[in-house]
Amino acid sequence: MRIRPKRLKKGDVIGVIAPSSPPDQENLKKALPFFEELGLQVRMGKSVHAKYGYLAGEDDERLADLHAMFEDPEISGVFCAGGGVGAARYADRIDYAMIQENPKVFWGYSDITFLHNTIGEYANLVTFHGPMLASDIGKEEFHERSARMFGQLFSPFELHYSEEVSPLTAIRPGTAEGDLVGGNLTIIQNGLGTKFDLDVKGKLLLIEDIGKEPADVDRTLNQLRMARKFEEAAGIIIGDFKGAEPKDPDESLSLAQVFDHYFGQLPIPVVKGFKIGHCEPHFSLPLGVKARLDAGDKTLTVLPGVE
Repeated sequence: MRIRPKRLKKGDVIGVIAPSSPPDQENLKKALPFFEELGLQVRMGKSVHAKYGYLAGEDDERLADLHAMFEDPEISGVFCAGGGVGAARYADRIDYAMIQENPKVFWGYSDITFLHNTIGEYANLVTFHGPMLASDIGKEEFHERSARMFGQLFSPFELHYSEEVSPLTAIRPGTAEGDLVGGNLTIIQNGLGTKFDLDVKGKLLLIEDIGKEPADVDRTLNQLRMARKFEEAAGIIIGDFKGAEPKDPDESLSLAQVFDHYFGQLPIPVVKGFKIGHCEPHFSLPLGVKARLDAGDKTLTVLPGVE
């Protein structure tokens, strides 16, 4: 069982870092009042304002920020300003033992998937897949339901996703229970064949992505199929695939056809339509906790992520 971080409380200090690409500075500023309303104090990491090409500072800078936030006893949670690219560049140099000794809330998604998976595996820590400051919270379209999902950090409660949140489609029937793992599909693919290859055996696998046409999704799913990820998983949760419409529909399969091809014959429950990923609202989830997927009722139940 993974370590659940301590719940947040009003007055706590949280650290903000940019593990991947440079965040939009205006959106970052606009996100700060949200955390103030939650009763949290915000401390910015050095990487948040750094820029090195498409990276938020050099790898050593971003890694130092991550380490500093986990080591600092005054920091109760670490939140990512945005995603992009670059989190995996220093994953093999993270001090996972130190993180395990200093468990605290770690929150983000997209490119941050790589850190979720490595911290979960090597620091044995529950982390949180949810919207980030510059990428989501600081934008006008940030949804009220997305905002409410931060409540799970202050009080342990079971999360329940049903069609009251969004329409869901069961591709395959059945029910399954297991640890919830996964995140961005492309980032999961990036770990294949490495020491950070995502362990999905007996687990519920979450996938989501952005800006990938059906042919791109097809290519990635086929690689995961050949890596036996789908036959090892207990169930599959398909989140949002924003921007997946083909540029030329007459010359493309639909995303639904791609999903049916790879998941339509699996002997495990597979449900699509979850508002998890690059979308609004964004239903936030703890990763590494027990969850239950019921394709018949079209529900997902997830145990609390904090102590």
